[in-house]
Amino acid sequence: MATSDSGAPGRVLGFLESRKNLTGSACGLAGLGLTFAGVAGAYWPVVVAGLYAAGALIAPPERPRAPGFAEPAEQLDELRGDFGRLREYLAAVDLPPAAAGRLTELDALLAALLEPGWVAEALALDPEAVHALSRTVRQDIPESVDTYTRTRWWTRLNPGAAPPERELDRQLGLLHGEAEAIASALREAEARRQQTHTRYLEDRGR
Repeated sequence: MATSDSGAPGRVLGFLESRKNLTGSACGLAGLGLTFAGVAGAYWPVVVAGLYAAGALIAPPERPRAPGFAEPAEQLDELRGDFGRLREYLAAVDLPPAAAGRLTELDALLAALLEPGWVAEALALDPEAVHALSRTVRQDIPESVDTYTRTRWWTRLNPGAAPPERELDRQLGLLHGEAEAIASALREAEARRQQTHTRYLEDRGR
């Protein structure tokens, strides 16, 4: 019962502030103006109520406010923090030399893309690229390394199985390719921007 009682004042206040009530009240005030002007006569209550109802009916319906989500630039700020935590995790994992080398290359590329500045500003203009990097940092790399460490343990019990290092190296290579594709897309976007400016200068000089 307490929940219903506490919600009732809020519902009443919400109705008083609603478009329907405000529009209806404005029309009702117009009806009072007609009454004072002597137009409504003895039927003024009906006129005021009718105008209020008409105003409430023609008022645009209330719509819930759309939820506000983090902008790509804000998502990048959060992603940088997660990238730092990923680096701490990777520093504690014993990786084979080949995979460690690939991971070092991937780490350098991700760090360059996420570095605050004009590169990150260009990246923030591409939500799909931000999503791809987020998936790489928060899901793909941790999953690849974690499955490697678990599979390596089982391989020690079964020496004849395929070495998990090979699969890890392949996964990191694919992730590095995805990050390179993002970097290439950003570079091509800047190149198109440069070419567009060149054409603008050429057209201006004609």
